[in-house]
Amino acid sequence: MGRVPRGPYEIVVRADDGTPRVLRNAPLLDDGTPMPTRYWLVGPDDVLWVSRLESAGGVGRAEAAVDPDELADAHRRYAAERDAAIPDGYAGHRPSAGVGGTRQGVKCLHAHYAWYLAGGDDPVGRWVAGHLEAEDRA
Repeated sequence: MGRVPRGPYEIVVRADDGTPRVLRNAPLLDDGTPMPTRYWLVGPDDVLWVSRLESAGGVGRAEAAVDPDELADAHRRYAAERDAAIPDGYAGHRPSAGVGGTRQGVKCLHAHYAWYLAGGDDPVGRWVAGHLEAEDRA
């Protein structure tokens, strides 16, 4: 991840060699700070490939390519899954928004792809996977 985690997480996707690819974060950090990003892409190769795709205009291309209603639904489902992990009775600040902490559109291909790899039905993650496979990178 490149830094010391500030909250609970679990590795939910590993490469064939056992290297972590995706972490699932708790919705709250140790100090109670909301953590909107539930799935975090950590596999070094994955991060590199997706970063290259982003730097080549991938965020805008992905947003233009996916159905906006399907994307909005993905944001809602992501937020609902994350929010369901908040402890009952918790009265503090809560994370908000959907994938990558955004309510609409595409902010971060890494977050979408991480959720997709972890089994999420994410149209942007699917788009990323298709582009990486086309480049023989996934």
